[in-house]
Amino acid sequence: MNDRLSYEEKKELPDSVFGLPERREYPMPDVAHVRAAEAYFRYCPEDLKPKLAKAILARAQEFGVDVESPTVREYAGM
Repeated sequence: MNDRLSYEEKKELPDSVFGLPERREYPMPDVAHVRAAEAYFRYCPEDLKPKLAKAILARAQEFGVDVESPTVREYAGM
């Protein structure tokens, strides 16, 4: 699976598939990118982690993916 998007591909994505839409960071258009967002969660600024965690869990649920990171689940308030 490829979790890399080209600049052009990323530019075409709607804001709704980003974990942080206002910054257009952490794109999650598919399962591979949900997993990548989970893996790169630790690089998210501390104040944005709760928002990103909730977005990861929401997108994971849409794709039927289990989020394995206890850190992501904790920040999402689960």
